[in-house]
Amino acid sequence: MEDEDILMIPSREVGIWGWGAYIPRFRIKNTEIARIWRGGTIDNDGSKFPTPIIEKTVANLDEDIITMSIEAGRNALKRAQIPPEKIRTVLIGTESKPYAVKSAGVTIATALGIPPNILSATYEFACKAGTEAIQTVMGLVGSKMINYGMAIGADTAQGRPGDELEYTAASGAVAYILGPFDEKNAVAKIEASYSYATDTPDFWRRDGQKYPRHYYRFTGEPAYFHHIMSAAEGLMNALGLSPEDFTYAVFHQPNYKFPKTVGKRLGFKEEQVEPGIVSEIIGNTYAGSSLMGLASILDIAKPGDRILMVSFGSGAGSDAFSLIVTEGIEHKRELALKVKDYIENKRYIDYALYARLRGKIPR
Repeated sequence: MEDEDILMIPSREVGIWGWGAYIPRFRIKNTEIARIWRGGTIDNDGSKFPTPIIEKTVANLDEDIITMSIEAGRNALKRAQIPPEKIRTVLIGTESKPYAVKSAGVTIATALGIPPNILSATYEFACKAGTEAIQTVMGLVGSKMINYGMAIGADTAQGRPGDELEYTAASGAVAYILGPFDEKNAVAKIEASYSYATDTPDFWRRDGQKYPRHYYRFTGEPAYFHHIMSAAEGLMNALGLSPEDFTYAVFHQPNYKFPKTVGKRLGFKEEQVEPGIVSEIIGNTYAGSSLMGLASILDIAKPGDRILMVSFGSGAGSDAFSLIVTEGIEHKRELALKVKDYIENKRYIDYALYARLRGKIPR
């Protein structure tokens, strides 16, 4: 099969014009969750009961994927430096939408001052729904159907009490504004995208169920590692690139060990992967996971840096992207709050308040 048959390359060059993140202030430490479900005295560093991350974000009572996306969208608009009237589509990827039937994108658009003549849709493919939204906006801009569009990845914590997911499932949102590539105004050019998906039942939630379920032995292999490696290798092979050609690599981060492991297997050095790992201190933001990692990289990247980003969605599939940072990033970086600004603004809560905020106690 020819490279052009497997790569997603737009007819018109597409760039990221603006990016923005939002991370809730409340945090709960893994050791606090372990104290409730594993019992006994828990060491502060988690050494007695090793946990997958250190702490995670928790949405407040008045926060959901809509309110978080609005905040992330505002930050993205500040950096894009275009009026909201120019946005023609708002697409959001999530697995924790507040309404079973109602467009979240339209509400977000209205709050951001985006006019009604838009396409709005909600995407669902577990943790890669956000990158699916990116690919769709990329296609719309690249085909000249629109000039500017917004793609969002957002989720709130979805984890059954006592389950492994409760230690990592977190809350957050990331928004990206895409438009025609312009060296001065775009912060990065999207070279190409490549997707890989199979029917792998590693994680699911049936209609009406409150919490997702998962097959423990399928989570790493053949789910996460197989799909991310297949997507990354497929993209690099088709573009004729190798790990040495990238400054940074961002992988979906359900915990802080998986992205390091998959990076090593692919041939990336730890210094290429480490800067994009934020899950250790904010948790797995699901549809925003890899996009949050990319946002943290854009906060520090320099013109000329090439970035590999690969998402993963249970069920299962991965989307891979190659991006090149441009000169435009230098004057846009400081126009909005960075990921680290949100990370540093935190307040710790105990399990009782966490259970109340996440609706784990039936009333």
